Amino acid sequence: MDVIGLDHLYVTVSDLARAERFYDPVMEALGFHKGDKAIAGEPHAHYFNRVLQYTIRPARRDGPHDPYAPGLHHLCFQVASEDAVREAHARLWALGVESSEPCRYPDYNPDYYATFFTDPDGIRLEIVARTPYRDEVVRRWDDLRPVVNPLAELHDRERRR
Repeated sequence: MDVIGLDHLYVTVSDLARAERFYDPVMEALGFHKGDKAIAGEPHAHYFNRVLQYTIRPARRDGPHDPYAPGLHHLCFQVASEDAVREAHARLWALGVESSEPCRYPDYNPDYYATFFTDPDGIRLEIVARTPYRDEVVRRWDDLRPVVNPLAELHDRERRR
């Protein structure tokens, strides 16, 4: 069996109207469309593109988002290239959304290039460029053996040859 992608993600927000004022232009700038179908009589905003649906819905309890409590820490959208990260950053700033200057994050991977921003509830969002590391994992999937650090193990195997 192969999970082929993340289909949808639901995020609860403290104020749906405020969240929609933030997400409507942001998600449009990132190439998403919007649906507003209520579910079980409760309002929802569904942002979707060809591969992913990101839905916001009203929270049932008050309280600030804590990325270090159990639950969602942050969400990362992947784009095709570093140029696309820079374009997303520029679009966010044009909307008045502060995002970090796009740069490399070598602690994650040497080729990791991203920008970060937060929604009105403090949920951290990220836009990252598709990396050669991720491409190698996909390309060489059938050669990977162990579950833990399989690409490193594959590289060690090749160096020993």
